[in-house]
Amino acid sequence: MSNYYNSNPKLYVGIDCIIFGFNEGELNLLLLKRNFEPAMGEWSLMGGFVQEGESVDDAAKRVLNELTGLEDVYMEQVKAFGAIDRDPGERVVSIAYYALININEYDKESVQLHNAFWVNINELPALIFDHPQMVEQARKLMQQKASTEPIGFNLLPKLFTLSQLQSLYEAIYGENIDKRNFRKRIAEMDYIEKTDKIDKTGSKRGAALYQFNEKAYRKAPKFKL
Repeated sequence: MSNYYNSNPKLYVGIDCIIFGFNEGELNLLLLKRNFEPAMGEWSLMGGFVQEGESVDDAAKRVLNELTGLEDVYMEQVKAFGAIDRDPGERVVSIAYYALININEYDKESVQLHNAFWVNINELPALIFDHPQMVEQARKLMQQKASTEPIGFNLLPKLFTLSQLQSLYEAIYGENIDKRNFRKRIAEMDYIEKTDKIDKTGSKRGAALYQFNEKAYRKAPKFKL
């Protein structure tokens, strides 16, 4: 049996994380300005390699934690990228994951240490290797999932206004949503609860703050936008 394995090539298995955040009505990506070779000085996703005794899922969680300091973050595997010449350093097959995080809750010192920056998804710089395809695939997958499951709340603070919620989904899909229809749909969701708190940052009158009740959602999972 050992001859069977020895007669086949050994490859590197990489991890690349497409990390989404939401800020001021726009989706953002956390990108590295690489300070190492290959492609030093160019923009890339956060990545690493699967280590001995580590599953690909665990490796993705570790890579994300090393950059952001966060644990228990919403992550989903996108797909494998394995073009022969995708990495000029070695033969690397990379498993891409996307993650959704609150842009105000992460380790800023760690992000600075990795020379990482938040970039508006509509103003992305040129990315190395096949990272543009990874971002495109991840966004499509996120859009599909966000239409049937409340994953978007991972991008919001615990308390949010309906305007913030609508602008989030407009950013996810890249298109305007009719306010009246959106509010009507939200009103039908018992697990999006109105609180007694008011956000007065936008006006003197202020806007009611809402929260997502995960326990209530589990009892009636009928999310669809």
